[in-house]
Amino acid sequence: MHIHGQLVDIPNQKISSVTLTIENGKIAAIEHIDSNSDIPFLLPGFIDAHVHVESSMLVPSEFARLAVVHGTVATISDPHEIANVCGMHGVEYMIENGKQVPFKFYFGAPSCVPATPFETAGGEINAADIENLMSRPEIAYLAEMMNWPGTVNRDPLVMEKIRIAQKLNKPIDGHAPGLIGELAEKYVSAGPSTDHECFTYEEALGKIKLGMKIAIREGSAAKNFEALIDLIDDYPEMIMFCSDDKHPDNLAVGHINELVARAVARGKDLFKLLQAACLNPIHHYSLEVGQLRVGDPADFILVKDLKEFQVQANYINGEKVAENGKTLIPSSVNEIINNFNTSTKKPEDFQITASGKKVRVIEALDGQLITPEIEGEILIKNGLAESNPDKDILKITVVNRYQDAPPSVAFIKNFGLKVGAISSSVGHDSHNIIAVGVDDESICRAVNLLIKAKGGVSAVSGEKEEVLALPVGGIMSPEDGYQVANAYTRIDRMAKEMGSTLNSPFMTLSFMALLVIPDLKLSDKGLFDGKRFEFLDVFL
Repeated sequence: MHIHGQLVDIPNQKISSVTLTIENGKIAAIEHIDSNSDIPFLLPGFIDAHVHVESSMLVPSEFARLAVVHGTVATISDPHEIANVCGMHGVEYMIENGKQVPFKFYFGAPSCVPATPFETAGGEINAADIENLMSRPEIAYLAEMMNWPGTVNRDPLVMEKIRIAQKLNKPIDGHAPGLIGELAEKYVSAGPSTDHECFTYEEALGKIKLGMKIAIREGSAAKNFEALIDLIDDYPEMIMFCSDDKHPDNLAVGHINELVARAVARGKDLFKLLQAACLNPIHHYSLEVGQLRVGDPADFILVKDLKEFQVQANYINGEKVAENGKTLIPSSVNEIINNFNTSTKKPEDFQITASGKKVRVIEALDGQLITPEIEGEILIKNGLAESNPDKDILKITVVNRYQDAPPSVAFIKNFGLKVGAISSSVGHDSHNIIAVGVDDESICRAVNLLIKAKGGVSAVSGEKEEVLALPVGGIMSPEDGYQVANAYTRIDRMAKEMGSTLNSPFMTLSFMALLVIPDLKLSDKGLFDGKRFEFLDVFL
């Protein structure tokens, strides 16, 4: 097979017209030809340097079908979410499902399952499991070490997991939101070599100077592109791009290609950007992904121009997997695994006896995972604490989905709902059911819709109900990815019609139980201070 294009030589920073010869899935020859500006540009494929595939609400095989359309050929995938639900069985599921399609999934061994002892999870990955996983060729690295206090303080269990990765010469991904100075030094010196959780330029620069590579994240909820993209100017060898968490409607529109296009539009150097988007992950994780060299796997894309990066074709191991906006990967028949074991709830389960009007409130910030603690005033009726929609102080609940237990209830600001409730069993990290609403009855109905479906996202407004079922682990759908994206678009639109002003209300909702990100979060066990790692009273 012969492919003609203008090859973008990233290391040598030049562009020349060539003919690629593809044999047995590899690049057999690269022949330079007379310059021809009418042929498309040839690039190595894009790589997402840190993603939880589960957050797309799609199983790996369906994620791949959507991602290849945008020129993605590989992902550094942390199966942390399904591991929290189904343990080792969940990790095995992701590996085997990913093998059904011609896409390069590089999975990590989840380092923190459960993420904390302050929530109820459905699975556990211990040090022996880590050693088992890390010895497998499908596992490329130790996934994000979220237990930064344990890392900084050299907790024996944490260090044993790190030692296993180091023994096998596999990289260790970091997760150290907000760490600077001495704490950052102690964290990096323990072994983590990447971070995707930097909020500011200064924080990221400090970590780069300690030797960390920074993955600039732009997901459906957490967006750090604007804060960090200027790092590419002086540190192109230390930068990668990632999505971390990307909902299906966003994945249907674009992926890493969008970040490169945005950066080019800002005047950033093309070759530096492509080094970050295409090559740095290969070098850091020792991936078997082609770099457009003779003898490499034939992994490459053809794009119309070097501004919009509209993908005309995507090849993985010499097989064309996407062409002109259409995926060429057929859907697979996908097995369903799950872990859902709780009974339907009653509205009174979500009642709180008031001990005052002043309460601690989780402040949800659009585009960020951090949630400051603020003070708010709730309504009191018949001695019960209720939402105050006029001040946008709404009830939030987390319901244990692994066993029957009383829901935990607190208050949150910035969801903006004027009526009804929304709920999700995608609730990082343990994926219990999480809901926000204006009244107990609506919250209860939204939660029960998910209990009956054994997972998904739901919205309730008056008589109207909408559910997107996610029966694989309660966090993924086995169905066609584009159909899931359309269904998600409908329920997302309904949440916004109910008053939510958030860019991605369900993605934001999913992070409100993420205890490892400060400040104030809610687990199934109660209101949690993510800085001091302790539970707090709702009332002030």
